[in-house]
Amino acid sequence: MSSVEMHVGQLRVTADMVGDLIAQQFPEWGSLPIRRVRPGGTVNAIFRIGDELAARLPLQLHDVERVRAGLESHADAARRVGGATSFPVPEPVAIGEPGAAYPLPWSLQTWLPGVTADEDDPSSSEAFAVDLAGFIGDVRSLDTEGRTFDGTNRGGDLRFDEEWMAHCFAQSEGLVDVTSLWSIWEGLRELPRRSPDVMTHGDLIPGNVLVENGRLAGVLDVGGLAPADPALDLVGAWHLLDHTPRQVLRTELDCDDLEWERGKAWALQQAMGAAWYYRRSNPAMHDMGTRTLGRILADES
Repeated sequence: MSSVEMHVGQLRVTADMVGDLIAQQFPEWGSLPIRRVRPGGTVNAIFRIGDELAARLPLQLHDVERVRAGLESHADAARRVGGATSFPVPEPVAIGEPGAAYPLPWSLQTWLPGVTADEDDPSSSEAFAVDLAGFIGDVRSLDTEGRTFDGTNRGGDLRFDEEWMAHCFAQSEGLVDVTSLWSIWEGLRELPRRSPDVMTHGDLIPGNVLVENGRLAGVLDVGGLAPADPALDLVGAWHLLDHTPRQVLRTELDCDDLEWERGKAWALQQAMGAAWYYRRSNPAMHDMGTRTLGRILADES
């Protein structure tokens, strides 16, 4: 585990702290063993509680009510996604309160068996590509209930944060082929948006996908469920798949050229940030970023 913090002011969370929170607030589970899960995520510290539960504790300090609202929204999203797909997603169990040593609300959810895709690489599996397309289609089938993209983060205008992208390219000198990637980005960011918003998972990265025997065994971190550009979930095509399975996913989802290229653009945008930002603090995210950028460069060659 890296000792370098991912975020300025990152909260320190230990198994003993989690044990105290559970003993005080959920004593029925107080005797269960607690072990930290290998840190692949960037938002929460995750601990396995016994064999069937997981605790998620936010790593960055925010307003308590804002955090609680986010946890409640995550739980609602999990229920919606779980009701729409045959692929397992964690089920919400409870929301905990701040404690003496930990200052924020936190959550308990069911533990899903399987290995994340950054540990069990499914990139060559066409069957996995079919499964991933099925999950994306299931999420897209959810009703947006008249909502549209809310204007923050990924999922709207590809040029939403040009300053950040310029910073990422500047920080990536010597790490990746900045000149070639900048040329690709200049073309992709101008692609027009023609399709209406659909519901999206929003973060189909290896650490959020479970694999078993080369198939999709489950999907984690569904709290980002929201209306957005349909191309947004196509990031998984580049984050998770090599060329031939990637084309299988495209065929399964019947993507036209514009949607496909916009998906590549969102993958490039996310990967440019991950490759340098997590270089020392989160090797799995760094590796994802550099691998995705390599796939994008290979596509263009």
